[in-house]
Amino acid sequence: MISKKVTDRINLQIEREMESAFLYLEMASRMVNEGYEGFAKWLTIQYHEEMFHSMKFARFLQDRGASFAVPAISKQEVKETTIKALFERVLAHEKKVTASINELYELALAEKDYPTQVLCQWYIDEQVEEEKNAEEILRNLALLGDSKQGTFMLNIELGKRKASIPLDFTEIGGED
Repeated sequence: MISKKVTDRINLQIEREMESAFLYLEMASRMVNEGYEGFAKWLTIQYHEEMFHSMKFARFLQDRGASFAVPAISKQEVKETTIKALFERVLAHEKKVTASINELYELALAEKDYPTQVLCQWYIDEQVEEEKNAEEILRNLALLGDSKQGTFMLNIELGKRKASIPLDFTEIGGED
């Protein structure tokens, strides 16, 4: 059985993952409104990944005999006025999520909750990828400078991204 302390902390992480999802959905909406369909697609896939992350945690709680709480998520404000600033926020946000996952891992260590430690390792690996992806986009934007043609080409390139997670949340759990 999973402890209440770990259950509560995982529920907090579910909330944070859903907040991330809605932040990326809001960012995607902004990109669509500005005509950047490729950036919007990349961010929409991020939305789906974050929802997958939250549901993976929820399934984990259920598999261990605990329940998850569906959080109330407020509208995520996106005030950034440039693509560069938007992706700087993406990177800062992913670093915040990484810190949150690390805190959960530390709690699992302290509680000697080995299954949660194993689950957290999956998320730790995922966060390395998330930060790397955001950093790569920022490097590309820095190389492009103010080139509208370059931004247009990066928009096309990011629009080629394919989802790497199941979009059917019933597939979550089991053998990941």
